[in-house]
Amino acid sequence: MERTTAGWGNGLLGVIIFSGSLPATRVAVADLSPLFLTSARAVIAALLGATFLFALRQARPARSDMVPLAVVALGVVIGFPLLTALALQHISAAHSIVFIGLLPLATAIFGVFRGGERPRLEFWLFSTLGAATVAGFALSGSDSGSVVGDLLMVAGILLCGLGYAEGATLSRRLGGWQVISWALLLSLPMMAMMALFSMPVSWIDIGAPAWLSLAYVSIFSMLVGFIFWYRGLALGGIAGVGQLQLLQPFFGLMLAALLLHEPIAWTMIASTAVVVVCVAGAKRFA
Repeated sequence: MERTTAGWGNGLLGVIIFSGSLPATRVAVADLSPLFLTSARAVIAALLGATFLFALRQARPARSDMVPLAVVALGVVIGFPLLTALALQHISAAHSIVFIGLLPLATAIFGVFRGGERPRLEFWLFSTLGAATVAGFALSGSDSGSVVGDLLMVAGILLCGLGYAEGATLSRRLGGWQVISWALLLSLPMMAMMALFSMPVSWIDIGAPAWLSLAYVSIFSMLVGFIFWYRGLALGGIAGVGQLQLLQPFFGLMLAALLLHEPIAWTMIASTAVVVVCVAGAKRFA
């Protein structure tokens, strides 16, 4: 029971940190190219992760762990950040919530295949209802989007769900922060080359909001959030704790209300209540 509670607590902290990722990415791509944003955030996070790994003298992963680490890097270091950054050039951050609502379901499915979990039928009912609630809420207040943006988001969600499940499985052996740090370090050579080739021609026109957004997605979205997230998935179960992602869009909208003084619609309150019930139901039957 204590292990499960710790898992859900860590997972919730991770989700809260991730809540600012899409809005920050939306701000950053106004001044920075998606390629540079994706590579720069990975390079910064990799250098921080490498510092922790070597300072704390962590043992190197076994050779058998290299392919799973590469899958983690492909999913959460390269694939999801790049594809969502590209998508957010075609769709709004609000419209992207439609697809973020599908991420817990994708994570649970990959958790079955990669983590060997077998949730009960009731779990899948609550998970599907939660995903539909988030998608319905987002569609009720967003634009129509674009085919290109929607396809990019779907691809990003699939890669992210795979990376979450694979990373959670590895975290049971290596530890949560070690997994994301090694995955970042593994991708560093490619990301560094990409950052060099996609550097802005001029730095003068890049505003402070873009730099602050880059700092957030590099330090918090790419490293700190994963420390809590992978630990939560490893302790509490991939499928169950993964349902906490249903709350991520609402946390993001609440942050916007507090920091940007945006209004909170009654539909958001009602949808949040339904999602909380779905998360609680998924936790019980996971």
